[in-house]
Amino acid sequence: MSKIRSICVYCGSSPGRDPIYKQSGRLLGRSIAAHGLELVYGGGTKGIMGAVADGVMSAGGRVTGIIPKFLMNKEATEHALGQLSELIVTEDMHERKHKMFERSDAFVTLPGGIGTVEEIVEIMTWAQLGRHRKPMVFANVNGFWNPMLALIDHMKAEGFVHTSHLVNPLVVENPDEIVPAILNAAARGDREGDGSIIERM
Repeated sequence: MSKIRSICVYCGSSPGRDPIYKQSGRLLGRSIAAHGLELVYGGGTKGIMGAVADGVMSAGGRVTGIIPKFLMNKEATEHALGQLSELIVTEDMHERKHKMFERSDAFVTLPGGIGTVEEIVEIMTWAQLGRHRKPMVFANVNGFWNPMLALIDHMKAEGFVHTSHLVNPLVVENPDEIVPAILNAAARGDREGDGSIIERM
């Protein structure tokens, strides 16, 4: 049996220029709910973040939003936050990221900006350091993450990723195939989520 109970989604708090980004977020959200899993995300109710949460809630799923106090009025509305299954307000970004990690058994990165890149890179760094073996997925919508994936391959080729077998994220283009890919990886036992909590770094 898979130990995947919740999936953390990193993505943009804005919609981006291509409507497919929000559409993909909504589809992923519905898929998470359809598989009986919980969404853990940054609490934003706008852009792609809002689309993922809407997708989960519209399908009857559970959503936990984790948001720093200073972003509450920037990335969300009070009414929308009230619709979430659970809302956790943190003092800062550092606390937010640790709580998102602790609450999640897998990580998916939809299109987003610098903050989104920073989040998934930190999770990959912790994997490289052996702090977790939770599945990581790049949702490569319309090839959005191709430059990032090329950079990772370049760093590996140049000898800067010394434990590359620990930094081997799944790359999935179709939003409907992301959750099955995570569950399959966990069922194989090669990238099964564990309960260890990352120490503050």
